[in-house]
Amino acid sequence: MNKNSMLIGLAAAVALISMSMFTVNMTQTAVVLEFQAPKETITEPGLYFKIPFVQKVSFFSKQLLVNDSSPAEVITRDKKNLLVDNFTMWRITDPLKFLQTLRTSANAHSRLDNILYSELRVEIGTHELLDIITERREKIMEKVTQETNRKAAELGIEVVEVRIKRTDFPPEIANSIFNRMRTERERIAKEYRSEGKEEATKIRATTDKERTILIAEAYEKEQMIRGEGDAKAIAIYAKAFNQDPKFYTFMRSMEAYRKSLITDTTILLAEDSDFLEFFNSPEAGITK
Repeated sequence: MNKNSMLIGLAAAVALISMSMFTVNMTQTAVVLEFQAPKETITEPGLYFKIPFVQKVSFFSKQLLVNDSSPAEVITRDKKNLLVDNFTMWRITDPLKFLQTLRTSANAHSRLDNILYSELRVEIGTHELLDIITERREKIMEKVTQETNRKAAELGIEVVEVRIKRTDFPPEIANSIFNRMRTERERIAKEYRSEGKEEATKIRATTDKERTILIAEAYEKEQMIRGEGDAKAIAIYAKAFNQDPKFYTFMRSMEAYRKSLITDTTILLAEDSDFLEFFNSPEAGITK
């Protein structure tokens, strides 16, 4: 019985010692509470002791934490609605103040969201849309970070950086903007097509004009050559006629017969027609 009592007493002692010990690692800070009142803040890693049932310990991370906020709608100076998706990198710098004001990380996220949205709305409201989507966004977010950190310091938090992941138009506005953009692009396309058709018409008109001029010049040259040829032919015919009028008449008649008396052609002439002279008397055109 005495042995059992000793074992029970030893177990109770071990449990009591275990309950009085706690460890703070390198990534943590701790606040010791005595009857819910802050007793001690521990920032160095190591093994520590507390009074069981009287004191309890709350642990907080020293690491850099990320708060991914939900997209928030803000209005720019030029009255453009934007949906801003951002995130915040922060850490707990004063565990006691953090415990007194926020107590949990979930509360810290909610409070940071409120502060950040307020600062984003104020700062973006002083800039136009173009500033936010260009290189000036870096300076805008630096100022938002500074103002957010100043307010968060009262909660025992340090805000290291605020960044915008994405900016977009709200869905109801985006559709109307895209429709306007589509309409504008269609208008520009129509202008280009109209200008193209006008230019094509000018090119065709110029080409037709040049073609007409070339054909007219070619026809003029053709007529000149044809006239010169006819003149030479007439001169040759005249010279031949002067040399032997009957033979010339005979040859011209043969040429006329060849062109006129073709297959399936019927010609009605009088018997004494001059056209049939060499049919009636083949010797008429031969010079004796």
